Amino acid sequence: MDFKTQVSGTGGLAGVSADALLVLVTGDKLPADLDRALAAVLAPALEDGDFSCKAGQTLYAHRVTGVRAARVLFVHAGDGSVKAWRKAVGAGVGLLKGGATRQLAVAVVGGVELGAAHAEALVCAAEDAVYLYRQTKPSAPAAPRLRGLALVCGKAQQSEIQAGLRRGQAVAAGVTLARELANRPGNHATPTVLAEQAKRLGKDFGLKVEVLDRKDAEKLGMGSFLAVAQGSQEPPKFIVARWNGGAKGDAPVVLVGKGITFDTGGISIKPAAEMDEMKFDMGGAASVLGTLRAVAELKAKVNLIGIIPCCENMPDGRAIKPGDVVTSMSGQTIE
Repeated sequence: MDFKTQVSGTGGLAGVSADALLVLVTGDKLPADLDRALAAVLAPALEDGDFSCKAGQTLYAHRVTGVRAARVLFVHAGDGSVKAWRKAVGAGVGLLKGGATRQLAVAVVGGVELGAAHAEALVCAAEDAVYLYRQTKPSAPAAPRLRGLALVCGKAQQSEIQAGLRRGQAVAAGVTLARELANRPGNHATPTVLAEQAKRLGKDFGLKVEVLDRKDAEKLGMGSFLAVAQGSQEPPKFIVARWNGGAKGDAPVVLVGKGITFDTGGISIKPAAEMDEMKFDMGGAASVLGTLRAVAELKAKVNLIGIIPCCENMPDGRAIKPGDVVTSMSGQTIE
């Protein structure tokens, strides 16, 4: 989805050009800064009890006289805090995404001063609302028609808002990547698949990526990691990805993401009910990959290392048994 700013003109919100106008309302009464044409819709709804000044309340109107946008959706955004704003944007986009809206304008009334944090939250909420897993679901619903979103703001705010939108796009892309990888079934998110994803991130965003295979892990003495992997025919992968955006010599932030791409429990096999959800045991790995993507796209001034051990835990004649003793990379023995 494309995100941009739209400077409010002399025509006010009623003159905003878009397929739909999402008006986020704050406060406990009819906002004084609401256009007359929009107030003519909201005021009677307040009087009749069809809309109340409570967070999450919505009111939809079509072809409002004097309003350029064909669709108007009011959503109450509570106190206008970033958290309440994000929730309201998500609700609004969620209601509109199934219709014919391609271009959506978003504005706030009630005296809230928009900042970069609001812009970032708007992008994250909108992308979250339209996300749907489709990788292995040919019958999944078609993608929403919504293609663009403009945040209405004053000219003095535009630079700050644009910076927030850019940050939001990077964060949302990282979150979407994490969700996409975690949602995939185990045979579409093997250790090899995750390693290939890490390499693509390295190529696209300038990360330094190293992938250790079984032999590399054996040389380093990663006995506990290899013990988990030994019952599976899927080769284990140990991913180390680095983003060197900070000063040379600065201590890095290190994130470790568990990448058990399917966890049956091994010999101590888990109950069959809901075992399919053990594909999510690599959620930590997905989260670290998503974070690396976001940090690299933002060109954050930080040194970041992502460590992601990936393997399956499967029952097999070679699988580790309860009571076995293995030696970890640190030299400690583990029963």
